[in-house]
Amino acid sequence: MSKTLILTLIINKEADEYFTTLRNLHFPQHLNYLRAHLTLFHNLPEDKEVYESVKAFCGNQQGFTMEVSEVRSIGNGVAFKIQSDTLMALHAKLQVRFKPLLIPQDQQRLWPHITIQNKVPAVLANSLTAQLKEDFVPFTIEAEGIAVWEYLSGPWSLLHNYPFQKKH
Repeated sequence: MSKTLILTLIINKEADEYFTTLRNLHFPQHLNYLRAHLTLFHNLPEDKEVYESVKAFCGNQQGFTMEVSEVRSIGNGVAFKIQSDTLMALHAKLQVRFKPLLIPQDQQRLWPHITIQNKVPAVLANSLTAQLKEDFVPFTIEAEGIAVWEYLSGPWSLLHNYPFQKKH
């Protein structure tokens, strides 16, 4: 049986630790299998084309800065909205490249975000959203590459990290 692949954006270590700490505090423990992440593609088949395309793309892409622009309620959870024209262009290019492989969800325009809480009653999500918004000031994080994961019906297993070129 073929593996299901998930592609995520690799972010700088400090940002990863910040969002993962929040996720560990607020995500239901019995459902929290993962570190905080920004998903680029939710479901790709294991295909040599995926690995080769991501490797080639990342080898030609410089790392870039993104803005963490706001705290958002996502109904039964909370996420941080990420803004970056570079990220949107990168995702659009990969969508074209993977077009025949994409499920409907991955054909849509990317809504870049990092979820720190999900699958909780809306009242808890609204409370955390309000709490985080009180002190929130937009800040920047760095995009450093793309990770390829295997979906394991809950947990994920890292298959490969493809770093971007270093910023000049």
